[in-house]
Amino acid sequence: MKLFLSLITAFIFFFQSDLEALRNSYAKANQSNANTEAFINLAEKQSGSDAVINGYKAAAQIMEAKIAKKNRKALVKTGATSLENIIKNNPNNIELRVIRLSVQENIPKIVGYRGSMKDDKAFLINNYSKQNATMKSYVKKFAMQSKSFTDTERATLK
Repeated sequence: MKLFLSLITAFIFFFQSDLEALRNSYAKANQSNANTEAFINLAEKQSGSDAVINGYKAAAQIMEAKIAKKNRKALVKTGATSLENIIKNNPNNIELRVIRLSVQENIPKIVGYRGSMKDDKAFLINNYSKQNATMKSYVKKFAMQSKSFTDTERATLK
């Protein structure tokens, strides 16, 4: 029994560290092409069926279009479709909403993938207080640098 509990605990810590590494890498991905590539490589190495990790993988596909020479449109379409499906199956996951909002904020307007920005921002504001400390910190950090949030909206995230 102790062995079983130890294995579960080790798995949880291993999984958490991967997710934390993804979050940190994603936050830095738009700063440079090297950071974008590092995030893409980290996301591609992830396995499993966790919705949040798959959300980051979908974002990585979309971001790959930024540095790719060919098939840019296909990368965006595949990544966006995947992200939309993940959110459709997990509509109350705040981290997935952060991912989609950040992607839509940073993608060129001409691409046309910007339809959920108002809904996602409203979802983040309305569900912020229900989150654990880690998620509150992540959402607040995103909102502080986001172009979508006003100073008044940022102030509501305490």
